[in-house]
Amino acid sequence: MTQAPVAPKATRRRHDREIIALAVPAFGALVAEPLFVLADSAIVGHLGTAQLAGLGVASALLTTAVSVFVFLAYATTAAVARRMGAGDLPSAIRQGMDGIWLALLLGAAVIAVVLPTAPALVELFGASDTAAPYAVTYLRISSLGIPAMLVVLAATGVLRGLQDTRTPLYVAIGGFVANGALNVGLVYGADLGIAGSAWGTVIAQCGMAAVYLYVVVRGARRHGASLRPDAAGIRACAQAGAPLLVRTLSLRAILMIATGVAARLGDSDVAAHQIILSLWSLMAFALDAIAIAGQAIIGRYLGADDPEGARAVCRRMVEWGIASGCVLGLLIVLARPLFIPLFTGDAAVQDAALPALVVVALAQPVCGIVFVLDGVLMGAGDGPYLAWAMIATLAVFTPVALLVPAFGGGLTALWGAMTLMMAVRMLTLWLRSRSGRWIVTGATR
Repeated sequence: MTQAPVAPKATRRRHDREIIALAVPAFGALVAEPLFVLADSAIVGHLGTAQLAGLGVASALLTTAVSVFVFLAYATTAAVARRMGAGDLPSAIRQGMDGIWLALLLGAAVIAVVLPTAPALVELFGASDTAAPYAVTYLRISSLGIPAMLVVLAATGVLRGLQDTRTPLYVAIGGFVANGALNVGLVYGADLGIAGSAWGTVIAQCGMAAVYLYVVVRGARRHGASLRPDAAGIRACAQAGAPLLVRTLSLRAILMIATGVAARLGDSDVAAHQIILSLWSLMAFALDAIAIAGQAIIGRYLGADDPEGARAVCRRMVEWGIASGCVLGLLIVLARPLFIPLFTGDAAVQDAALPALVVVALAQPVCGIVFVLDGVLMGAGDGPYLAWAMIATLAVFTPVALLVPAFGGGLTALWGAMTLMMAVRMLTLWLRSRSGRWIVTGATR
């Protein structure tokens, strides 16, 4: 990154307080999200194997559909934080409303696609004949909650941009509790089966969206910001989010290729790969929390026309990323013998996972730098560079990963390729941060 003078201790402590205040609640909210699926799985699992399998297929489709639009949170955070840093709260909230309107439009479009194509999508994902009807039922009902899910993403971005990560945490906890209660009541109390689980989740998601809208609308009225849809603003949100969509799709392609290669290595290897991916995701939540803090803080500094402050906090967050990665890597090494048996008692799967987890552990400091700098550049609104950098990373990773089976490599070699992928990301992000080209000050980029 661009060279900046070493900040005095008082400045570093102030940055630490800012990072902790935003990152800790953000981590809690991130962890709460996958608990929705876990709760649904635990409740539906008692209905039967076919129902649980159907839920698994439908949940995978829904998760993919929503994760593609995560740019609604990222782009909105950066845009709102800039305007807040510039001292223009009405404009910041107006920008957030544009993101929410875009979320509603995209959600309606997804419903229009999913409802008629649900059977074909379920068949594409390879659902069995017994599981497919349950998957179609769950997918069609749950798709009705997608607009609410996307509104939650956009509104979360609004609050993060306003330096508020506590409200999303509270809403996530409330949504999780409501989802569990509704699922139990509708699945068993009303005897609706898997349809009850889907309706319970939809109602919980709509409730979360309603709370977010209440908070944002109240802020808009307090500061005199318009609530009406603005075509130019919605179009600007879409344009800002398009590069981040490309980045997300490229990252999803990398993960899909890795899973496909693992499947070619054999049943034991692909089972071990799924276990490692679950741990990788948990580690990602911790590091992504720092990245979310970076998005909000960097956007605010740049909006306030304080490039030196942005450089200093960027440097401090990189230090946080490295330290967090080292701690997580050490925990992985120490917890390996305890973690893997929680998922499988198969000796072959354990033998495949143990050495691969060492590679994952060694990669964590690199991951820490990647997540932080990714958040910094998102906060700066540097989406086009992030898109091209991820495309380049995909181009490097793909042939290396596909050669793993050809050269007789196992799961450890595949995760070596994943580590190479993260190293390439680190290099591209480090070069950009060092160039200083991401530092564009003002209320808009």
